[in-house]
Amino acid sequence: MTDLVAPGELPVLERLSALDRFLPLWIIAAMGTGIGLGRLVPELNDWLDTVKVGTVSLPIAVGLLLMMYPVLAKVRYSEIDEVAADRQLMASSLVLNWLIGPALMFALAWLLLPDLPEYRTGLIIVGLARCIAMVLIWNDLAGGDREAAAVLVAVNSVFQILAYAVLGYFYLELLPGWLGLETAELEVSMWEIAKIVLIFLGIPLAAGYLSRRWGESSRGIDWYENTFLPRIGPLALYGLLFTIVMLFALQGETITDKPGDVARIALPLLAYFAIMWGASFALGLRLGMPYAKTTTLAFTAAGNNFELAIAVAIGVFGVTSGQALAGVVGPLIEVPVLVALVYVALWARRHFYPQTPTPEGHS
Repeated sequence: MTDLVAPGELPVLERLSALDRFLPLWIIAAMGTGIGLGRLVPELNDWLDTVKVGTVSLPIAVGLLLMMYPVLAKVRYSEIDEVAADRQLMASSLVLNWLIGPALMFALAWLLLPDLPEYRTGLIIVGLARCIAMVLIWNDLAGGDREAAAVLVAVNSVFQILAYAVLGYFYLELLPGWLGLETAELEVSMWEIAKIVLIFLGIPLAAGYLSRRWGESSRGIDWYENTFLPRIGPLALYGLLFTIVMLFALQGETITDKPGDVARIALPLLAYFAIMWGASFALGLRLGMPYAKTTTLAFTAAGNNFELAIAVAIGVFGVTSGQALAGVVGPLIEVPVLVALVYVALWARRHFYPQTPTPEGHS
């Protein structure tokens, strides 16, 4: 995947492939294509939702796996131990992801959706589901630390399995009860969460690791880094665009029929992504982290595991519920917002890290 900027410069369009150069345009086109397909071919929704991987539509699952594999194949797994030993990064990420993030979404959901309990509950469910998938794309585009991203995503996955149900009980039943607010129940098993994590992180992680081991041992590091990775790199963005088309096709009718509801749900999400990303980036700056790790901290804190959030909302409240709609709107807002934040990160690198060279592995 081509890096979007040269050292100390704003994006230089002439150095980019057409895919990278016009990424926001391709994403807008993918969203429009998905909505159009959903409206023009109503039976497409039923077909897409017929075959599932866990509780996620098979085409979306394929898109996600295709999207994540090239990014995880780029990770230098020999450097993982060094990243995992960075206590400052690990502690900052855990606090942002498992204390600040869920609390912020809870506050925004109650502040901005006090009269819409189903959507409010759906947003809280989204806030509890920390990043394990698409965030790797945004981190890679922004020149973040791939090894750090892989470690933080893995840590989030473990915490997700162990803590999701407990946090759901706390934020939907216990805390609202203490505050005299309306409560909701959330019953979800650790196995269901583990299954989603194993599919959407385990498969591409194993494929990426085995690809690097095989490539380096059989053909050498130079071939793997300079021949193999450039060949598979575009698959990540193709998978991203395909996933966006499928997501919008599945929910195109709902989005166009309920624009007011979508707008209401979008407001707290927009605030959440902006606050989480901005606060996390500012924390990295304050702690003196290098650009690559600061960027990784920001994107892993701002991103959410929409596969899990949608699966939980549908499994507990039903496919036509307001909670499920809120879960679906989550990635529809997250995609364009985090694409915009990629460019904000690149601007921030020029202004706050003027001496930072292009991260290794980003040409």
